[in-house]
Amino acid sequence: MANLTTHYLGLELRNPIIVSSCELTDSLENVKQMEEAGAGAVVLKSIFEEQIVFESDSFIDSTDTLLGPMKKGLQDILLNRSYDYIEAMDYMTNFAKEHTLNEYLNFIKLLKANVKIPIIASINCVSAYDWSFFSKRIQEAGADAIELNIFILPSDVSKSAADYDEMYKKIIADVKQYVSIPISLKLSYYSSSLVKTFIDLSKMGIAGMVLFNKPYNPDINIDLVEVATGKIFSSSNDYARSLRWTALLSGRVDCDLAASTGVKSSETVVKMLLAGSTAVQVASVLYEKGIEEISNLVTGLNDWMDVHSFKTIDEFRGKLSQINLENPAVFERVQFMKSFAKIGG
Repeated sequence: MANLTTHYLGLELRNPIIVSSCELTDSLENVKQMEEAGAGAVVLKSIFEEQIVFESDSFIDSTDTLLGPMKKGLQDILLNRSYDYIEAMDYMTNFAKEHTLNEYLNFIKLLKANVKIPIIASINCVSAYDWSFFSKRIQEAGADAIELNIFILPSDVSKSAADYDEMYKKIIADVKQYVSIPISLKLSYYSSSLVKTFIDLSKMGIAGMVLFNKPYNPDINIDLVEVATGKIFSSSNDYARSLRWTALLSGRVDCDLAASTGVKSSETVVKMLLAGSTAVQVASVLYEKGIEEISNLVTGLNDWMDVHSFKTIDEFRGKLSQINLENPAVFERVQFMKSFAKIGG
């Protein structure tokens, strides 16, 4: 039997298969099942700044019912002293925000007390302050690492590519001031110079990158003539983009790489590792086949290694990355080649 031990973000994992951030990682029972099925680590469902703000607003609105006339009387008094009223509302907002955040932090503590595999927290924020504030509190709660789920769609025509790059760099710099546990970035493929940008980001002291953040894509319902919800789960063919960029970045970035999106079989796990991925994240396949599918991925990886006489993953990781190929252009070629595909005359 092969040794599947992997080191990702400075953490020792029993194998490179990680459950990525999703609704499934939002309960103790599920995370326990993932551990039993053989997962190397788990990334918790992302905590979104917008979610906290929304729940904070809902909490404040609910006090109309909870406090009733007492709240109204307090407001009537404070309205005559506007600065006190603003301070009071700020206090209520911060209290509600803290309450919501504490639920996430308590969940981390619960998991750390009940499972042995590494627990990676995930946050997605808008304001620079909350990136660092949330990260600091998550570290204090005992998370083994933090995945910064950064997806900034470059849709603002007033901003240049360099402006967007600076946003990422500022988030990293701010967070690193407050935490010492490993940080990884879950990034999108929307970049004008992806390789250079990612190499530059990797030099900022992060421990890893996840390729890629699966974007939510809206659709259009032509019968109702309205915007509709797009496909949520990835397909088995979606891994190709992550495979290409993993192969291009492997050996060039100063951090670990985790491939994500479209990983639905042990064969795809092997491909990602051959391309240079340190670990592989899965989610959609668990919704489709159940959490127990993790064991099939682990077994499939082990069986492939046995067939090819690989004792450890390090023996073949990155073997087919661009930097190790005799013909490195194979991962850069984007035009369809009839002769290569053996289609047509």
